[in-house]
Amino acid sequence: MGLSSESTGAEVLSCNSSGILQIKKETEDDKVIALAGNPNVGKSTVFNSLTGMNQHTGNWPGKTVANAQGKYRYKDTNFILVDIPGTYSLMANSEEEEIARDFICFGDPDAVVVVADATCLERNLNLVLQAMEISRRVVLCVNLLDEAEKKKIRIDIGTLSQKLRIPVVGTSARNGKGLESLMDAVKAVTRDGLQTEPLKITYGKEIEQVISILQPAVEQALDGKLNGRWVSLKLLDGDKSLLESMQNYLGKDLLSDEAVAARLLEATKFLEQSEIPGNSFRDRVVTRIIDLCENISRETVVYEKEEYFERDRKIDKILTSKATGIPIMILMLLGIFWITIVGANVPSALIADGLFWVQDRLMEFFHWISAPEWVTGLLVEGVYRTLAWVVSVMLPPMAIFFPLFTLLEDLGYLPRVAFNLDNFFRKAGAHGKQSLTMCMGFGCNACGVIGCRIIDSPRERLIAILTNNFVPCNGRFPTLIAVITMFFAAAVAGPFQSAVSAVTLTAVIIFGVFMTMLISKLLSKTILKGMPSSFNLELPPYRRPQIGRVIVRSIFDRTLFVLRRAVVVAAPAGLLIWLLANLHVGGMSLLAQCAGFLDPFARLLGLDGYILMAFILGFPANEIVVPIIIMSYMATGTLTDYQNLAQLHALFVAHGWTWLTAMCVMLFSLLHWPCGTTCLTIQKETQSAKWTVLGFAIPTVTGIIVCFLVANTIRLLGLA
Repeated sequence: MGLSSESTGAEVLSCNSSGILQIKKETEDDKVIALAGNPNVGKSTVFNSLTGMNQHTGNWPGKTVANAQGKYRYKDTNFILVDIPGTYSLMANSEEEEIARDFICFGDPDAVVVVADATCLERNLNLVLQAMEISRRVVLCVNLLDEAEKKKIRIDIGTLSQKLRIPVVGTSARNGKGLESLMDAVKAVTRDGLQTEPLKITYGKEIEQVISILQPAVEQALDGKLNGRWVSLKLLDGDKSLLESMQNYLGKDLLSDEAVAARLLEATKFLEQSEIPGNSFRDRVVTRIIDLCENISRETVVYEKEEYFERDRKIDKILTSKATGIPIMILMLLGIFWITIVGANVPSALIADGLFWVQDRLMEFFHWISAPEWVTGLLVEGVYRTLAWVVSVMLPPMAIFFPLFTLLEDLGYLPRVAFNLDNFFRKAGAHGKQSLTMCMGFGCNACGVIGCRIIDSPRERLIAILTNNFVPCNGRFPTLIAVITMFFAAAVAGPFQSAVSAVTLTAVIIFGVFMTMLISKLLSKTILKGMPSSFNLELPPYRRPQIGRVIVRSIFDRTLFVLRRAVVVAAPAGLLIWLLANLHVGGMSLLAQCAGFLDPFARLLGLDGYILMAFILGFPANEIVVPIIIMSYMATGTLTDYQNLAQLHALFVAHGWTWLTAMCVMLFSLLHWPCGTTCLTIQKETQSAKWTVLGFAIPTVTGIIVCFLVANTIRLLGLA
């Protein structure tokens, strides 16, 4: 049984997409708790520690932002915890902020638990104070006390509670400490009738006077459904999204109320007379909140060792400096690629040996049951062999790259990457957070597309989605690495060859980043016109990452997720490839005929028909491009492995490859269309066939133009 119109005053928790969120209650006495907090404060840890396995996830109605609900029974009371999106404020500057605000306002939670980071309480108090303006039933959970203790930070929980006039509980959620006390406070607020009078924020004489003009009319119109003082502030701030939400969830068009409209006009004139224009009203409100956060923090937090913060500042002077920030970032990227390249070789070979051993056993089984050769070819040499290739090639690099990426995330370095690249992306008409989604694309472009949810602006989110494919994913690394090693790093022998490969690969990726910014600029000037939005970027403190949790999270949440999608797409691709290679018309396979048809156009791009056909057939999974080329050249009818790069180099040279061919293959691999998994993800995230088609067309056209210009320029110059 869920919250209803009887319990909320509006049908805000209906099953359809116009509702806030469907919450199923077992009894009428169940209590709904909204769990709020800044990103990276341990909110999810609190949620998981309390709810355990009694949880489920989904999307907010009409949104791509995920939610999680979980059940927890404590002292004969059922609590339903709703993990609302992590956000720094409730001013609705982003989709996440809007969802968080709307659930607190219209979801009728019985209490709001705000989780704060004990190591940087002052910054977190901003959200706490804003939540207190909306709801009287707020409980503050000061989490990560163990981290604060390590840094010699002491927080006077009692004084903090007195200052805020709400229950405050200290916790260390990952160790399970303080969670019972937290639930005691929640129970006191929701079941035991504890009445709280949260601290009232005063904004200065002029603003308080203008609030007093508007508030009575607003309170009368709302009839107690929302805090009239807070709504008055939002009206004076010109918050249109709140007006839309009140229309959707309360059925109230506040501005159509004559008394409200008249008082709002009077209040606006008063602000003009007080020389407080609309654009500075919010600044004054925000400044007052920040000042109050500073004052409360000063009276409740003691820093016994300032050197911890001095250490972070010293590190940031190096990692975010204009002189050293970018070079260090490039070196960090190079190191990750080198580790991925070197580290993936052995496990990839072992997995391949194991999977192809299974293939041999399957062949024996099909021969034993006297299955027709075409059935054996389709299922074993087609479907299974393609899947074996995808798994053996994709799994090891992803299992190395994603944990390294997550390690940097936990360490606190990734926000520094966004800081370093923010100015470049802003000049390109894009959002600074696109640097983070771009980095995620190195592991998998589908993950990068999903990561674009963190970008607030719909326009800039689309730019990030449409350009994420310009950085190579793990599926394209094998092709790039093989070509680089054979044609550009081969002159260097011994252990330095992998280093040269890593340097060359890094140069290719830097070119991909350049193309990302160039295309972003073109999009922002054409079909996605607009000014880049500003955003507040938190630089969290550096933390010692939890290695075990990083490995588990990255493997299960990212690696296996991407691998599953790739396998689903690659299976039918294997079947199609086998059919094209083994069905003959006029003495030639369909694959050879298609390659012959494409060859004239492919030559203009510095390729040949078989190479271009391999990229087309590799649409479901980029990992199979090189095996298809080998199969085509050798006319084996099945995906073929090669014993070493020397043999492969000889095979390619025998079929007309030069350094120009290798360069164009690298460029086309970097810039061509996204794989099937990424296209499906674009469709899911945008819910639009138009943007999915453009997500496919933009890199395709870019790859064709770049390869055409490079190939024919070098030919005209007589260099190849």
